[in-house]
Amino acid sequence: MAVTYTPLFHLLIDRGIPNFELTEKAGFSVNVLTRLRRNQYVSLDRIEKICLTLDYTVDDILEFIPDEKEKRNNDWHKE
Repeated sequence: MAVTYTPLFHLLIDRGIPNFELTEKAGFSVNVLTRLRRNQYVSLDRIEKICLTLDYTVDDILEFIPDEKEKRNNDWHKE
């Protein structure tokens, strides 16, 4: 299952928070921000720091995307 952090970036835009401000307040490097933009692995520690900094939950900042195999399995269970 893939993860997308698109909701995080939408929230940042809606709140008018620049990316550099998030990295500064949450205490992580620009490299972590790059990984988020690329929907790559980010540690739970970093996710927690983002949530605490912005006062959001995990559900607010990321979304799980099922892969094709999981979609087929879910379709099979519906029949």
